[in-house]
Amino acid sequence: MGGVCCKSEPIDFTQDVELKHFDLQTAIGKGAFGKVKLVQHKLTKQKYALKYIDKKMCVEMKAVDCIIQERFLLEEIQSPFTCNLRYAFQDDENMFMVIDLMLGGDLRYLLNTKGNLSEDLIKFYMAECVLGIAYLHSKNIVHRDLKPDNILISETGHATLTDFNIATKYNPDKLMKSEAGSPAYMAPEMFIRKGYNNMIDYWSLGVIMYELLYGKRPFEANTSEGLKKAIISDEVAWKSTRELSADCKSAITEFLQKEWNVRMGGDEKVSKHAFFKDLDWDKLKRHEGVPPFIPDTKNINCDFTHELEEILVNDNPLVAKARKPGEKSDTPTRLNKTN
Repeated sequence: MGGVCCKSEPIDFTQDVELKHFDLQTAIGKGAFGKVKLVQHKLTKQKYALKYIDKKMCVEMKAVDCIIQERFLLEEIQSPFTCNLRYAFQDDENMFMVIDLMLGGDLRYLLNTKGNLSEDLIKFYMAECVLGIAYLHSKNIVHRDLKPDNILISETGHATLTDFNIATKYNPDKLMKSEAGSPAYMAPEMFIRKGYNNMIDYWSLGVIMYELLYGKRPFEANTSEGLKKAIISDEVAWKSTRELSADCKSAITEFLQKEWNVRMGGDEKVSKHAFFKDLDWDKLKRHEGVPPFIPDTKNINCDFTHELEEILVNDNPLVAKARKPGEKSDTPTRLNKTN
């Protein structure tokens, strides 16, 4: 009899998607506005990353506009070089976005576990990032927060852009004014406050490239004001701890031009640079490039402190809850996919 009373209710998978359609597994990430869990769809067995945002906290942090904007942008994005949205829904406490799962971890995790990366590996990742950026810019979307943490590696070794919570649509004929991003990766024109355009994403790529090679960023300081001054005024210093090829240094220098109008950007221009020109860009664009490194996906490639915090610190664990009567999930039809 006891077994009967504990039997779970059958799930109607023909109804709008909700949290009970997924098995909740390991906590794999945490951001400014939410957390990320590994989940598996109970019917299809497909695994995804579930990003969930506490509504109350979102309001308190005055982040509602950012979350709504991210949701709408993700509906518009569909590329092999970006993490794509598959489902979106909500309950009374949280908003949920179910996104492609990238089992290779992010570039921050790779840098921390593998050490400084080879030029060939960085070349491949940066080329795929360039194609991701070019795709976003073709839709008049600027990311504004590119950093190693926001570049994920798939189980097949490809780089994908993620985390669009401060990305925004832009008018190519107008400069943007609002300061946004992670300061260490922000372009100088953002701090000068005379306006900026989509070329800020390529500056960030230059900072990332340098960091992956040296383990440190090209501009550092002890204070936020000192960092801004360094980004605006200092030249790139090449560390004696590692000798880079002339072409590699040149690519970083071109990405880190202080003046956006002479900065290297766009897939056509980047593909012709000496550092990148030996890649087969036609294959890369078709997502047929051969990755130099295939991650070990037997284990989850992420920081397990997220799971520890979930177990030890979280006093409100994530569980499936019914919505109030009359309220519906908000899953867009286009997103109702299982692959």
